[in-house]
Amino acid sequence: MRLQVLGTAAGGGVPQWNCACPGCTGARANPGWRRRHASIAVQREDGCVLVNATPDVADQIAECAWFAPGRGIAPRVVLTDAELDHTIGLLRLREAAALEVFSTPEVRRALHPFATLLRPYTTLTWHDLDDAIPLSDKRPRYARQDPPAPGWVSAARFREGSRSVVYAPAMGVWSPLIEDADCVIVDGTFWDDEEPRRTGISTRTATEMGHLPIEATMKRLARLPGRCLYTHLNNTNPLVDPAAEQHQVLAELGLEVAADGMVIEL
Repeated sequence: MRLQVLGTAAGGGVPQWNCACPGCTGARANPGWRRRHASIAVQREDGCVLVNATPDVADQIAECAWFAPGRGIAPRVVLTDAELDHTIGLLRLREAAALEVFSTPEVRRALHPFATLLRPYTTLTWHDLDDAIPLSDKRPRYARQDPPAPGWVSAARFREGSRSVVYAPAMGVWSPLIEDADCVIVDGTFWDDEEPRRTGISTRTATEMGHLPIEATMKRLARLPGRCLYTHLNNTNPLVDPAAEQHQVLAELGLEVAADGMVIEL
C-alpha cells in the first residue's frame, strides 16, 4: 500500500482567494508556500481510492499517475465528512463513467442534492464507509437543521496485509482507535486554540470549531509508534511559512507536516 498527498490545506486553500493574511500574502509571493485542499490517494492491490473530492480535484487527479486518464474511468471516492471543501469536487467528476462513493449514512443524507444533480450525467453508487472512526458530531453549516450524530466527521482507515493508515483531516476529539496505525495523518488546521479568535476569522476557539489544535495533540502523537503527519492547514496557521519556528518544534517531537505531492510507502 502507498499513498500520495494531493493537498494539505483547509477550506479555501493557501492562498485563499479573498484573504490577505500573512500566510496568503506569503503564498502569493512564494509559490512554494501554496497548498491545495486536503486530500490523499491510496493505492492498494485492489486499485486506487480518492479520499475527499475537493475543489482542486481535477488538478489533483491529473498530478497523480495512479489515476490513468480515459473515458471509462470510474473513480472510488471516500468522504470523511460532508463539508463542501471535501465534497464539492464530486460535481466536477460528473464526466466519469460511474462514481462509487463511500461515506457514513449522515454524510450520504446531507449530500442527497449532489446525487440529484449528478443523476443526469453519471451513475452514482453509494456504499457505507467500513472501518470509519467517529471523531465529531459537527455538521456543515448547510446541515445545521439535521440532528447531531457521531458519523458526521470520521477518520478513514485503510488496511492491506499487516499495514494500515488513518486519515483524519478534521478531528474534534481524540480517538484511541487511531493510535495503532503505521501512518497517521491528522488535523493540523490550527496551531493553538486561540488562533481563530486572535486572527479574527472567528469568535470561537479551534476546539469550538471542531478542530483539536496542534498544541493539544502533538505530544500524544509523538508517543505513537507509527509515522505521524499533520494536514489540513488553515491559512492562519504559522506552519504555512516554511521558515516558521513551529516546524522545529514538531521536528524535535518526531512529527511532520505533510506536503502536497509527497508519496508514502507502507
